[in-house]
Amino acid sequence: MLDLLSLAPVLALLGPALANSPEDPSQEHAVRRPLPSPEELAKLPSDGGEDWNRLVFEQSPYLLQHAANPVDWWPWGDAAFAAAREQDKPIFLSVGYSTCHWCHVMEHESFEDDEVAALLNEHFVCVKVDREERPDVDQAFMAVTQALTGRGGWPNTLCLTPAGKPFFAATYIPKDSRFGRRGLTELIPLLGDAWINRRQELEESAAQITERIGAQSTGAPGEAPGPKILQRAQTELAERFDAELGGFGTAPKFPIPHNLLFLLQRYERTGDASALTMVETTLRAMRRGGIWDHVGFGFHRYSTDQRWLVPHFEKMLYDQALLALAYTATWQVTGDDFYRQTADEIFTYILRDMTSPEGAFYSAEDADSEGEEGLFYLWTPAQVRTVLGDEAELFLDVYNIVEDGNFQDEASGKASGLNIPHLTRPLDELARERELEVSELAATLERARQKLFTAREARIHPLKDDKVLTDWNGLMIAAFARAGAAFGRTDYVDVAQRAADHVLATLVNDDGRLWKRSRGGKAGLMATLEDHAFLAFGLLELYQTSFEPRYLAASRDVTETMIAHFLDAEKGGFFIGADDGEELFVRSKEIYDGALPSGNSIAAGVLLRLAHMGLDTRYEALADGIVQAFAGNIQRMPSAHTMLLDALDFAFGPSFEVVVVGDPVADDTRAALAALQRPYRPHKVLLFKPASGSPELAQLAPFTADQTALDQKATLYLCRDFSCKAPTTDVALVLSQLSATAKDSDD
Repeated sequence: MLDLLSLAPVLALLGPALANSPEDPSQEHAVRRPLPSPEELAKLPSDGGEDWNRLVFEQSPYLLQHAANPVDWWPWGDAAFAAAREQDKPIFLSVGYSTCHWCHVMEHESFEDDEVAALLNEHFVCVKVDREERPDVDQAFMAVTQALTGRGGWPNTLCLTPAGKPFFAATYIPKDSRFGRRGLTELIPLLGDAWINRRQELEESAAQITERIGAQSTGAPGEAPGPKILQRAQTELAERFDAELGGFGTAPKFPIPHNLLFLLQRYERTGDASALTMVETTLRAMRRGGIWDHVGFGFHRYSTDQRWLVPHFEKMLYDQALLALAYTATWQVTGDDFYRQTADEIFTYILRDMTSPEGAFYSAEDADSEGEEGLFYLWTPAQVRTVLGDEAELFLDVYNIVEDGNFQDEASGKASGLNIPHLTRPLDELARERELEVSELAATLERARQKLFTAREARIHPLKDDKVLTDWNGLMIAAFARAGAAFGRTDYVDVAQRAADHVLATLVNDDGRLWKRSRGGKAGLMATLEDHAFLAFGLLELYQTSFEPRYLAASRDVTETMIAHFLDAEKGGFFIGADDGEELFVRSKEIYDGALPSGNSIAAGVLLRLAHMGLDTRYEALADGIVQAFAGNIQRMPSAHTMLLDALDFAFGPSFEVVVVGDPVADDTRAALAALQRPYRPHKVLLFKPASGSPELAQLAPFTADQTALDQKATLYLCRDFSCKAPTTDVALVLSQLSATAKDSDD
């Protein structure tokens, strides 16, 4: 970790500013004014006028939340930095997102406060960034905060020179000083004075910080690791696994579905039951806990405690997508309908609350409503009795809703009298205890849930962040596509196709380049690596479900654009930002699979699968380049890179290419495809060619051109690591060959 004080002695005078989950301020939250109509907006001056600041002209819901702040906010861009140079002021940079609870706290406490706003406007040019719209900016400056403070999070707060180089970093900062930590009212004048009287030291510090972060932001290259790295990662996860409560570590607990997908892949390869146990224990515990919305479905962001009881209540699209992938895959492995039902309920939530009229997917729902975190989701026993009448006591008992409440405010620790519905035991145990059939108990609880859901709909809802992000839509397209294939749900495939068609129609510009986001019919912002990698992933999964060649072609096209504009041709791997994009103080590459898998990890998997589908063998070399570019990172802590290890596991083989040739409407063709899609086989790619031929597929995957159906029956062509067996109409034979070689040794 970089030592901030050794780099910039002047900052020792400022004292620590970082506060982590402080007391929630007691002041009332300001009521947001309705935004101007388009006609009113057109009449406003460029700075927003008396009632607004410049953010009123933005599309981001997060920026618009701050449009009425007395802080003279600028959106990120050249104009803000030009103003800083002209006014000879540093930049006050605040990075967050629309559903971030502590971002709201800092806004209500400080950015809506006239005293703080006056200080900020006097000493700084103030810039707001939506991390979901600008992940390149977010990643670069989060690396600074983590290096200088040893921790990170949002809101992320930094001070920059007018040249964009950071010299101070923190996360949440309270308005007033607390417990030896300086608040904004004390900190801002000190920073302002330092800029005027000790500027040389600040600029020297900024230069050193920039140099060191730059050196750490491009990966640690080395020789690609061998198969034993997979077991090392599994061992690391096992050492952190909570055998009683599921998940990894203590508190807070994050779902991290790609860890579970990695463990499923380990189970598929090795047959090690302990890997599957970690997955099932975690998925069941999360589904029973308060992190799951038992009334309206969907998962909250993460659990603040070890028991999965008290969540941060925001709901993110990417969490739903990745968890749906994990529950779907676990159903494929176990056949237990508990996992399929949970995936279906996630999709129910997405289709009901998070899907636009055009078929794309919204980004998130806030944790707060009426100024309080979680209020929308919490219940008193009296509220439940009012809704359910005679059925209330069973629901109260099963879901652990008590008079004193089971929810305590995270910051203050005070009992609220409110409850988070949650289960402490499996439903079959609860049914036996009550001498009921499981189906009878489940049906009774479902009737109660529906009544509570209807009553809850009358409450004031949390804010919905209705922007459509290319990368997160790619993940949800993949989730619907995989579930559609595994469950035999053509309606899920239709949902994935509608979303993909909308994204391809609205988030691709005239030059064939991707936009980052759309909202209100307006697309914009240059796309990042994640947008390309995640969308290519979703389109590839959609092809392997719908077998429409246009989606395979689109996946290839997005991948080629990614290669053209994001590839580090010298050292391997992909940069977060494009070569013709905005030049930040560092052009970063990332491989860490955190709450979201990295763009490089997803890209590696896409490249390998496209190569095995016969599109271009150079894709395999590029995937190998990713692994070599980050080999040092992977070796240091394999379990921090589980999505990349999934790709690496595929590369180690054996991997399989399966082509089905047949009449697309014939029963035997449909049965063959369903038989291949139902089981969990992460080491295969699947193509379909109509017996009548497919020029589009032959152009994409030339090796399919001469493949034909035998005796007018559905015919399977199985290749292992580019070496092919004789074609056969025996589906069971192909399935046995896939299964028998799946558990090859790691050696």
